[in-house]
Amino acid sequence: MEKVVSVVGARPNFVKLAGIDHLLREKFEHIIIHTGQHYDYELSKIFFDQLEIPQPQYYLGVGSGSHGYQVGECIKRVEEVLLKIKPDIVVVYGDTNSTLAGTLAAVKSGFNVAHVEAGLRVFDYRVPEEVNRRVVDTLSSLLFAPTKTAVNNLFRENVPGRIVLTGDIHVDVLLKWFRVADEKSQILDKLGVEKGNYVLVTIHRAENTDDQVRLINILNALIDLSRDNNVVFPIHPRTYSMIREYGFEEKLSENNILLIKPLGYLDFLKLLMYAKLIVTDSGGVQREAYLVKIPAVVLREYTEWVELLENGWVKLIDPRKPIDVEEILMHKPNKYVEGILGKGDAGFKIVKSIEEFLVMR
Repeated sequence: MEKVVSVVGARPNFVKLAGIDHLLREKFEHIIIHTGQHYDYELSKIFFDQLEIPQPQYYLGVGSGSHGYQVGECIKRVEEVLLKIKPDIVVVYGDTNSTLAGTLAAVKSGFNVAHVEAGLRVFDYRVPEEVNRRVVDTLSSLLFAPTKTAVNNLFRENVPGRIVLTGDIHVDVLLKWFRVADEKSQILDKLGVEKGNYVLVTIHRAENTDDQVRLINILNALIDLSRDNNVVFPIHPRTYSMIREYGFEEKLSENNILLIKPLGYLDFLKLLMYAKLIVTDSGGVQREAYLVKIPAVVLREYTEWVELLENGWVKLIDPRKPIDVEEILMHKPNKYVEGILGKGDAGFKIVKSIEEFLVMR
């Protein structure tokens, strides 16, 4: 049986992996390498437990650190495992440092790479994820693009790999799990919030958390927002560290802002489904908001998910300048359009394309 290796390491990777792991196991020997880029229970193991992903056969324990440290250690440790396993193809997901490192380790060791979520662009190399996905797409033999815009980006760049329009794997995952989340999660009761009576916030991108001006503009906007709205803020460890450094922890707690630890997929999905508004800088969260029909305000200058912006479902607000909270609250999406991100069959298309590629090698 042919060997397919998935290299993952961070929370966004795990959700994508959940969309195709079971399909890969039906056709191949599927081996999971976890770099350990994210290692806290709330950012890692809970996703394997809740989304029925088998525990990784290899856990590399790279941990946190600078971009150079993470990528370097991941390359070294992933390479050792790949040379031992000798896979037929290596699958990488999204645009994290583990994605980049897995690609470099595979290609330099002579193995083909398939990239799930290829072709997304913001055309700004100051964004770490943009650098990662540009390199990964250039080196990948199979490029699984979630949208037509992503396909067009790849054709324009003349990448050498085979491009396949699959739709967004997040659609597959959400369609499988949203009813389970609704039935099983007790997060609303635990937090004491009512359906449709809170704003859900997530902020984690380095471009926002590591820039003092941007982060303070965002935090001041959340304080303004909380004066007339309940705000629930599951807080990423890096974001929390910077909030404390800038002296905002008490200011947030004194207002109507509920700071909580990162959540597992099911609890977060339940919170997302019953929020009245989403404020985020996450690519995954803005898509999930569209899928459950909750308006989303994205605190960035741009979004990779152009289709959602063009449809009016997401609104961009630039955090480089002070944010008018009324601009957040005034966001009213256009009429909902089904199928912008696909039909929920991305996993099937991905696995079928891998099968065809391996037959034709």
